[in-house]
Amino acid sequence: MFMLRIMTWISLRLGRRIARGVLHLIASYFVLFSPGSRRASRNYLQRALDRPVRWTDMYRHFFTFAATIHDRVYLVNRRFDLFDFEVHGEDTLRHLIADGNGVFLMGAHLGSFEVIRALGRKDTDLRVAMVMHEDNAQKINAMLAAINPEAVQDIIGLGHIDSMLQVRERLDEGCVVGMLADRTPGNDTLYPVNILGASANLPIGPFRMAALLQRPVVFMTGLYLGGNRYAIHFDALADFSDVPRDQRDAALQTAISRYAALLDQYCRKTPYNWFNFFDFWQTAPTTMPPKSS
Repeated sequence: MFMLRIMTWISLRLGRRIARGVLHLIASYFVLFSPGSRRASRNYLQRALDRPVRWTDMYRHFFTFAATIHDRVYLVNRRFDLFDFEVHGEDTLRHLIADGNGVFLMGAHLGSFEVIRALGRKDTDLRVAMVMHEDNAQKINAMLAAINPEAVQDIIGLGHIDSMLQVRERLDEGCVVGMLADRTPGNDTLYPVNILGASANLPIGPFRMAALLQRPVVFMTGLYLGGNRYAIHFDALADFSDVPRDQRDAALQTAISRYAALLDQYCRKTPYNWFNFFDFWQTAPTTMPPKSS
């Protein structure tokens, strides 16, 4: 937290261009001295680029990750004037929000989810709440408090008796509820998919929650394009509003497969935006089909 506060001070007092110079040191450090992350980066980039991976590719991968994290300093402090956002598919999201029943946004560790919360702070009609596991919620809140003590985030921690009730309340208020659906804490049922030509496992929990609460789901990603540019994409993913109970399992499978296809699409389009630095692909997964209650 001490280093984060120093980096925040440098960023806000000396400017983004000077502060980004530190990111080159950070990216170089991980390329040189983090063999596990470097191995995961190479494994992913070989699939996404479909060619031999160079050291410069891994460096660019780590730098892109560092850049999106660093930009949170400015987004949390409402320095939207520093960025050029291009938004695709916003009509899809607005149409669903207009119904007033709330919408799930399913993101991933692909690009920056912070940009959608930035849009929510910039546009007061777009209220965004995030759902995440309790440990992550505490870390995120601590990080945001270090960046800007006045920053207020609507974060719902999973694992509580009333977590589902809180999510339902936000949706009933017309909020957009965001979740990252490409990781599991280890106790969720997994479903096998194909991403970048290889088998991977995705957690069913986020999609099951949307199905149980009978809400529409939109895929979202904020892709970093270099410099100060981001491309925000909204894609219709699923609509569980009127799915009969006996068809819910099939609808879950269709939604997860659609989610995997969108991950594949955007990884190929902007390969350096993938921020899962671990062994995401598994050759012999132990998985179970989704079962809804």
